Amino acid sequence: MVLAYKYLAVLPTASKSHFIVGSALMKALAQKGHEVYVISPFLQDPPIDNYHDMPIPRVLNAAAATLRNFFELNERSWYGRIFTRFDLGIQLTEVALKEPKVQQLLNSNQTFDAVICEVSLSEALFGLSEHFKAPLIGLGTFGAISWNTDMVGSPSPPSYVPLLMIRLTDRMTLMERVQNLAFLTLEKMIMEWYYLPRQAAIYRKYFPHLPRDMYEVRKNAALVLLNTHVSLAYPRPYVPNQIEVGGMHINRHRKPLPEKIEKFINDSKHGVIYFSMGSNLKSKDIPVEKKNEILKAFKNLKQRVLWKFEDKELKDKPENVLISDWFPQDDILAHKNVQVFITHGGLLSTMESIYHGVPLVGIPIYGDQFNNMAAVENKGYGLTLDYRTLSAKSLSKALERVMHDKRFKQNIMTTSQRYRDQDMLPLDKAIYWVEHVVRQNGAQYLHCAGLDLNFIQYHNLDAMLILYGVTILVIFSVLYSMKLLIKGLVKTLKPNQKMVKKN
Repeated sequence: MVLAYKYLAVLPTASKSHFIVGSALMKALAQKGHEVYVISPFLQDPPIDNYHDMPIPRVLNAAAATLRNFFELNERSWYGRIFTRFDLGIQLTEVALKEPKVQQLLNSNQTFDAVICEVSLSEALFGLSEHFKAPLIGLGTFGAISWNTDMVGSPSPPSYVPLLMIRLTDRMTLMERVQNLAFLTLEKMIMEWYYLPRQAAIYRKYFPHLPRDMYEVRKNAALVLLNTHVSLAYPRPYVPNQIEVGGMHINRHRKPLPEKIEKFINDSKHGVIYFSMGSNLKSKDIPVEKKNEILKAFKNLKQRVLWKFEDKELKDKPENVLISDWFPQDDILAHKNVQVFITHGGLLSTMESIYHGVPLVGIPIYGDQFNNMAAVENKGYGLTLDYRTLSAKSLSKALERVMHDKRFKQNIMTTSQRYRDQDMLPLDKAIYWVEHVVRQNGAQYLHCAGLDLNFIQYHNLDAMLILYGVTILVIFSVLYSMKLLIKGLVKTLKPNQKMVKKN
């Protein structure tokens, strides 16, 4: 007998790509017979049975200015970018909690078996799980990062786990390890002393009645699902309740493309290049000088280009370029005529490209895109271009190399086969674990004891001080005592030697 549960999903970010991941899970749960309620700025279209939208449209308005300036943010320092991201998270968290639908929900008599909350700079929203006395399930839409690993206690050794927002791999030189540790320490300090206290203040403001504070709720998550897979990133340690389910949203069977797009691709004698900067970055916002360089590169290509471009008109557009404000990306990448994907390096885009075996040319702009493209280059199925120095020449050169060097295609097909070779589909695995948490009443048996230790205890610094400190002290004392003894014996022997000489 299959029991039907009731889930609340909190998908508060203004990024459509994040919603795509979360809604894929919620749709699957609804189709299985569970009741799901989804707090999000995006609506499920078309509606499906058992899936209830709880819209928070003001989040989109609040995030609009930052999203428009993403290309400008690329010019800022890492330090400046991380503060921008943290400040935006704090702002959007409060906007979400103020939304009428959320307030109505908090004042209702609803009950839920579990709360599934996206972990994306919105920790105060974890209060919804405490409010409804339901287990908290985190959803990491862009893979493992301290924001979600800290919820369940997965270790992240900086010696081989690179920080998500810098361009490093798991094979670091000494200076790269120093860099990684420095940035990790800085991020941790900003998180603990600047960001989390502000989220905790929002939590107290909207959930003053709750017995546990935000920090307690955060470190007692029942489960964290990660939108990644070891074949796409790097091997790293996880505790048992942090589960990789990367690619839940990917179409396993290609759907027919719209007639115009299908004809454009099929009629291209030399193949097709697909170009999209994702859901947050808008190609129409690319500065004119960069846009002209891209058009110059496309004009000289034999291949046709599908460019996700959000304006109806594009000045000086070559004949071999088709623009649209929306393309069915997953199904396009599945087409055999698509040779290269020009991307911003977002996790969903790189994951879909790997699944369908299409090599990449990446132009990372923000966040995890740099780390994603570092992995792509390291594994040999794509190239990265620096947006700040992007030119027609550099783009043309990268495209020519990726299209004509067979190693790029071979490497991505090898990675695709590894990714597909799983014991169960990622979506099925996610559903199993979400249901498992409810069946096991929050699955407290999975709670890692390391979460209950402070920094000194966790790293065993006190025990090492006692063990190694006492050992060193004993050795030093013995050596010092031997030194004094020898010194005393020497003094005793010297007078005796003098007396022997006199005699």
